[in-house]
Amino acid sequence: MNKPIVIGGVIAALGIAGGIAVGSYQSSESGPRYAEIVSVEPIVQTTNTPREVCKNVTVTHQRPVKDENRIAGTAIGAIVGGVVGNQFGGGSGKKIMTAAGAVGGGVAGNQVQQQMQQGDTYQTTEQRCSTVNDSKDETVGYDVRYRYDGEVHEAKLDEKPDGDRVLMRDGNPQWDGDSRSS
Repeated sequence: MNKPIVIGGVIAALGIAGGIAVGSYQSSESGPRYAEIVSVEPIVQTTNTPREVCKNVTVTHQRPVKDENRIAGTAIGAIVGGVVGNQFGGGSGKKIMTAAGAVGGGVAGNQVQQQMQQGDTYQTTEQRCSTVNDSKDETVGYDVRYRYDGEVHEAKLDEKPDGDRVLMRDGNPQWDGDSRSS
């Protein structure tokens, strides 16, 4: 065999093998690239909704007083006390006992009427209302951190990403439906 033909054949074979190696290397670079999702944190928003709550309560009221100075109780007490005081003593002592009984009875009658007026109550059922807040936590998005080419990046998404990686195109993540909120 001719030596130049063998050398040419070897060089051609090496060239073809090298072309195949370079081509396969370039095609692996042009294939899909992915970034690793490092963390997904929900963005939670709390909303307060006011509402009115009403309930029936029993309320005790004092009846209006007709005799604020308690004259009736004082007069009746004085009369009864005077009659009782008149039963004791003799002569001028009877007059003193009658007067003392009238004064003591008047004071006692006044106090009895006061106690009766304070105890004269009635009850009603009334509706009492107040405003309360109902709190509700709602997930409004997600803070996502991903690693691409050794660097960690962040994105805010409306929806939680599926899986643990994201397809990259021209250095940008391609989220499902590309639902980026910012």
